[in-house]
Amino acid sequence: MAVSTIEWADGRIRMIDQTLLPNEFKHIYCDDLPSTWEAIKSLRVRGAPAIGIAGALGAVLGIWNSTAESYKAFATELKSATDYLATSRPTAVNLFWALDRITETAEANSQLPIPALKKVLLAEALEIINEDKAMCRAIGQHGMALLNENDTILTHCNAGGLATSDYGTALAVMFSAHEAGKQIQVYADETRPLLQGARLTTWELMQAGIDVTLICDNMAAQVMKEGKIQCVIVGADRIAANGDTANKIGTYNVAILAEAHGIPFYVAAPTSTLDFALETGDQIPIEQRAAEEVTEGFGKLTAPDGVKVYSPAFDVTPAAFVTAIITEKGVARAPYTESLQAMRDACDT
Repeated sequence: MAVSTIEWADGRIRMIDQTLLPNEFKHIYCDDLPSTWEAIKSLRVRGAPAIGIAGALGAVLGIWNSTAESYKAFATELKSATDYLATSRPTAVNLFWALDRITETAEANSQLPIPALKKVLLAEALEIINEDKAMCRAIGQHGMALLNENDTILTHCNAGGLATSDYGTALAVMFSAHEAGKQIQVYADETRPLLQGARLTTWELMQAGIDVTLICDNMAAQVMKEGKIQCVIVGADRIAANGDTANKIGTYNVAILAEAHGIPFYVAAPTSTLDFALETGDQIPIEQRAAEEVTEGFGKLTAPDGVKVYSPAFDVTPAAFVTAIITEKGVARAPYTESLQAMRDACDT
């Protein structure tokens, strides 16, 4: 990405409006908590790491003009801001991780004057962005070692620079391989119902000069059967302690197909996406989206008016279908309860 997906700009949040891509590239600004909440909820900013960044910056925005004179009053305002932002989207754990981090930073610096404390919280949010950039590049380096010359990769949804600060997770593996001179090709699922694969992933890969072919979601089995795919790489919104992985709806389908065709299925995500409070993926909350996203996506009615709709935004792929999980700390393999814990310990040292 030549520009940042999301950043702090003179007291406001500046982000790419991803609902307009690929037809229009436009930056929008969030000036307050409601506009930040709306941007997250409406997918103007999306992707677990980017949502986390939006949450951190949004929390700072929520207290930036605070006139509180005591830490107690300030902490009350901050809690109100973080509680509100936490209601925007429930599945991506990075949002809650980032909000907790801002809260913990405030508590650790409660003795500071309020103006100085605001600056400390902004610095912490900006550090989350810097860390994300470094993590994404490390994920790319670890992941590209799994790719062979002339491999063709299937990916689902968008886990590129648009889903992070600027480089991606699943797509970081492809970007890194391409930059290292490896000849690779990519098949991108369109990713119904909002077409993040068609609109965003293909756009990013084409911008990078990577050979990409778009397919409908229901074509994945056929291209695997034809021997066109050597591996699958996807991102993640939350990974339980046992390796069960929540990602965009349809990912579970792809994992089952990969298993049936003997194709490696890789998940790429930063360690901030790991949720050790959840033993299995059965405990991951699954966001439900509006019926209109299915029945009249992009403004045109494509189903009978009034038809009942079930629209979970994510599904959970059991760890048994995951060949490896690529993080900034390295590549974890089964048993994930042990390998992921080792990565967590590495983060704490």
